[in-house]
Amino acid sequence: MSTDGIPTDEEAVYVISVAAELSGMHPQTLRQYDRLGLVSPGRASGRGRRYSLRDIASLRNIQRLVGEGVNLAGIARIIELESAVANMAIEVAKLRTEVNALVEANPPKGLAKRDPNHIVVFKQD
Repeated sequence: MSTDGIPTDEEAVYVISVAAELSGMHPQTLRQYDRLGLVSPGRASGRGRRYSLRDIASLRNIQRLVGEGVNLAGIARIIELESAVANMAIEVAKLRTEVNALVEANPPKGLAKRDPNHIVVFKQD
């Protein structure tokens, strides 16, 4: 919990009824999505599900995709691919830092150093 008493995005504090209300879904739908692995809420000591704000945002994203006609298997694949892309972006950032350090330590002729403040973002349709 943050110093001001407000839960962070990652803290699993919302019971299923509150998470269902915040996401606009029925609690049984949340249980189904948990069983399918589309969202993985934390567990309280009594094994009750506890959802974080991040989980609720994921539920809203799932709801949006369902509304667009994507089936649950497709949504699972989208979530998997989005996670892989995020992991690769982190790895690319780490590698870019290493490359910049190597270029700075051993400046090659004709190779320009990339501006670290310039971020390239690709728009998805």
